[in-house]
Amino acid sequence: MIDRSQVLLADASDRVNGVQKLLNEFDLHTNETIALKANYNSDDPFPATTHPETLKMLAEHLKKSSRSLIMAERSGMGNTSSVLKNRGVLDLSRKLGFKLLDLDSLGPEDWHDVQAEGLHWRQGFKIARVFKDADVVQTCCLKTHRFGGHFTMSLKNSVGLVAARPKGTSYDYMRELHSSPYQRLMIAEINKFYKTKLILMDAAQGFSHGGPDRGVLIKPGLLLASTDRVAMDAVGVALLRLYGTTPEVMKGRIFEQEQIAHAASLGVGVDSGEKIELVPYDEHSRNAADAIRNVLDEQG
Repeated sequence: MIDRSQVLLADASDRVNGVQKLLNEFDLHTNETIALKANYNSDDPFPATTHPETLKMLAEHLKKSSRSLIMAERSGMGNTSSVLKNRGVLDLSRKLGFKLLDLDSLGPEDWHDVQAEGLHWRQGFKIARVFKDADVVQTCCLKTHRFGGHFTMSLKNSVGLVAARPKGTSYDYMRELHSSPYQRLMIAEINKFYKTKLILMDAAQGFSHGGPDRGVLIKPGLLLASTDRVAMDAVGVALLRLYGTTPEVMKGRIFEQEQIAHAASLGVGVDSGEKIELVPYDEHSRNAADAIRNVLDEQG
C-alpha cells in the first residue's frame, strides 16, 4: 500500500518553462532505455492528443537522461503510422534522434502475455514488451471518455500499450474491452503489470464532456506531474468536477470511481484523497491546488 504521493502543479501559460520546471523535480537519469507512452489515440489536435511542445520538451529531457529513448504507441481511433506522421511525431523523432515504434507492427515475440487470477479480461491481455523491459514515462491529457471509460487520463492512457489484435491471432482484445461491462476494471488491471517513473499531464486545456477525440473545451491552464497514476487521475477527476463534467464523473466519491478504486485496490497508487499532497510552483497553480484540495477533502 502506498502511504503518500505527491502531485506537482505548474502554470501552463508558458508551457516550455512549466514542463521544464516539473521535470527538474524528478531524477530520471538511468543507464537503461526509457520507453515513452504519449497520447495519440486519434488524429486530432491537443487536447485530444499530446501537445507538440510538451512532447518535444519531454523527449529532449529524456534523451539526455537515458541510454536511449523509444516512444511506442498504438492508436485506437486511426491508423497508428498515419496518426504519428500527421501529428508531427515522425518528424520530431527524426529530428531529435529517438526511436518511434508502431505497436500495430509488432510480432508475437514482442508482446508480454499477462495471465493472472482475478482478471476481468476473458483471455488475459498482452502488453508491449518494450514497456516491461524499459523504464516507462507517460504523458497524458485531461479528458472525459464517451465510450464507457468515463474519463481518460493516465490509467486509461495505458490501454494504448496493450495489443488490439496481435499478428497471428484472430482475437480482438479492444473489442472485448469496449463491449465489456467491466471496462473500467479492465483498464485499471492493465496498470498493475507495468511501472512508471513519471506521469506528466498536460491540462492546459481539456475536455469536460465528450472525449477522447473531441468534446467540450475547458482551459485549466495547468501542468501536473507525479509518479502515481491513481493520484494523478484522482486530481484530474477533482479538476473536471471544478468545471462541471459528465454525470458519470460527477457521481459519488472520487475514490469510488471504478478505474481509481480498482487500481488502488491493486496497489497501483494511493487509496484515498487524504494521501495526496499537492505541490504548486506558482500563483496560478497555488490557487488551483487550493480548489482541488477542497474537492478532494469533500468528495475524495
